[in-house]
Amino acid sequence: MYQQHFGLTRLPFQAPDHSAELFASQDTLETASRLRHLLDLRGIGLLTGEPGCGKTSACRRFADSLPDSLYSVAYVRLTTGTVIDTYQAIGWALGLETPRYRAPACQRIRCEIERLDEAGKLPLLIIDEAHYLRHDVLDELRLLVNFGLDSRHLLCLLLVGQSELRRRLALAHHEALSQRIVMRYQLNGLCREELEPYLRHGLARAGCELELFEPAACQALFQACHGLPRQLSALAHLALAAAALDQASTVSAEHVRRACEERRP
Repeated sequence: MYQQHFGLTRLPFQAPDHSAELFASQDTLETASRLRHLLDLRGIGLLTGEPGCGKTSACRRFADSLPDSLYSVAYVRLTTGTVIDTYQAIGWALGLETPRYRAPACQRIRCEIERLDEAGKLPLLIIDEAHYLRHDVLDELRLLVNFGLDSRHLLCLLLVGQSELRRRLALAHHEALSQRIVMRYQLNGLCREELEPYLRHGLARAGCELELFEPAACQALFQACHGLPRQLSALAHLALAAAALDQASTVSAEHVRRACEERRP
């Protein structure tokens, strides 16, 4: 659409194929620091934020940085079903065939966790979109982490979800789980000072070293997306298309305004 007009080799704000190409925001770096602390503590972590703030990207960048010889990362994208459905999803992420009954499924996963521990590997179980988990599933995950009357910590569990997950876990019903959370972090997206570097990073990945976004356009983008990377990428894409349609050499605030109009339902 606008690649030829601006001389780009690819669309600049698509999700990268490799996590090393992700923009290293302050939120991303802070998340990595918190997650390293979680691995040291070997407990349950909670990573939350509004939709599009970069939770999954931050987890992906961190997980890819872990050496395979020391860690085994199991990623569960979304599970909204029963306890056994969740165990099935965890089993698949660990490369297991799990039984269709709760107790043997749990035992099969525990045996695999113990096997990894004996092999010198620490399992990191990441459950994304965890705000969709049922109450009984959250309770079961707490029990899954416990080994040997709480004396052994063989598994790190990271719950990743929208901000409402923090409010759910504050309920009295989940007090036992909340007490076992050793790391909590809320992502907020990009700060204003990171917006221009984020745009430059995306354009550089597409082979462009020019400043295509005017200062007023950058301010309009930040006001429209409040620093949320997913919204920012979508609006920047549409604003570039609007600029190309006008045969403009740069993106103006007017192009951002038109992009916002196009995004409006």
